[in-house]
Amino acid sequence: MQKLLRHLSVAAFLFSLAACKPAETPRQSAAAPAQSTGNAITINGAGATFPYPIYSKWFDEYRKQHANVQINYQSIGSGGGIKQLSAGTVFFGATDGPMTDAQLKAASAPILHFPTVLGGVVPVYNIPGVSSQIRFTGPVLADIFLGRITKWNDAAIAKINPGVQLPSTDIAVVHRSDGSGTTYIFCDFLSKTSADYKQKVGVATSVSWPVGVGAKGNEGVSGLVQQTPGAIGYVELIFALQNKIPFAAVQNKAGEFVTATLDSVTAAAASASTTMPDDFRVSITNADGKGAYPIASFTWILLYQNAEDKVRAKIMADFLRWALTDGQKYATDLHYAPLPRPVIDKEMQALAKVQVQ
Repeated sequence: MQKLLRHLSVAAFLFSLAACKPAETPRQSAAAPAQSTGNAITINGAGATFPYPIYSKWFDEYRKQHANVQINYQSIGSGGGIKQLSAGTVFFGATDGPMTDAQLKAASAPILHFPTVLGGVVPVYNIPGVSSQIRFTGPVLADIFLGRITKWNDAAIAKINPGVQLPSTDIAVVHRSDGSGTTYIFCDFLSKTSADYKQKVGVATSVSWPVGVGAKGNEGVSGLVQQTPGAIGYVELIFALQNKIPFAAVQNKAGEFVTATLDSVTAAAASASTTMPDDFRVSITNADGKGAYPIASFTWILLYQNAEDKVRAKIMADFLRWALTDGQKYATDLHYAPLPRPVIDKEMQALAKVQVQ
């Protein structure tokens, strides 16, 4: 009995301490992940898997110049990055698909979008016995992911791939299982080229897939396609190149079958360079222009316009100025396309919106 009373006394004491602790407001919670130890400052972010290689490089290079700053980034998918930033569990987010009006409205405070680099999403495949590069149109890709085309030697695929001996192998569709900007970009293109796809699937970071098997991250989709004969999936260009997975040429708006390269992705951004909206939320899939790769996109870092933690807000604004200037030189070696100059100039002005005082 005495032992029980002692336990109850300790429990009551701990409860009284907890009761005295002031509750955090949502805005305080948003700043909580950014921790400081002595003179060192840690800032946490999360989001898109596509920019993870270059963000890792950037954060490492930035720390070489600012030894007291540690920027951490979790590669969890665009949907996860948006959710964590909105919930205030990270200081910044990252996405390959811009936040929707509804998502921005649901956030506790205004959030700003800052494009960082450009990338392309490519259809990757594993077709036994086929060494030639496959070609796709938007409508054919849409019908595959709608489950209407189920064999690799289907007449619709054969028609745009003359001379290629396509097997009768079943098509195994692989898609993202997590909230993903890569999914957003891919669905955005397919919805622009197929009215049925737009109606039945639509455009979002997470959609209800009619067919296929889900895998987490670009890494998961890449791995599953490589392991599955007859598979098709979609990943960011860098993951196809790094993993040496065959990827298709895709017909653009001008009627050309274009392979994703840094030049063809940059060409897709040409029209957006002079018509970029003030909030930087823009789609460049199925873009006009010769040589433009049609499944291309910017990727964005997301920041609160008026974060409560001004020290970290100032650091992130400074980091973005560095990333938009000196940091761009690291893009091509990591298979990203640098931003067009007019976009950079517009962003440098927009950084003044980040309140650092």
